Amino acid sequence: MLGGLLLVPIVYFVLGVGVLQGASFAAAGAADHAAKVFVRAHDARSGHAAAEAALRMAVADFGMAESRASLEISCDRAVCLESGTAVTVTVVVEAPLPLVPSLGDSQLTAGRVSSSATQIVGRFR
Repeated sequence: MLGGLLLVPIVYFVLGVGVLQGASFAAAGAADHAAKVFVRAHDARSGHAAAEAALRMAVADFGMAESRASLEISCDRAVCLESGTAVTVTVVVEAPLPLVPSLGDSQLTAGRVSSSATQIVGRFR
């Protein structure tokens, strides 16, 4: 009886850690790929669109809702796609609590995970 009673919180803890790990992988992968596709774009508008697509794909790969992720792109120069510019992409993913239904417009979160990646715009694109 006691073993069964202790097993439920331990299993829930393991599920929660798994969700946080998935969010961590999603954030790291999304930031890395979004930075890479942004610096390879021909203009800032298509770069932003490609970075958003990379974010959506990475988050979907780990089974999380797109609305739980956000993307921020910053550059160290005024013109982002100028040769030699360092482009930093920061992705924040909110990991949902496992097995907890959403409450209206909001859902309880297990935590917030962020990741950043920096790429240099190449001389020859």
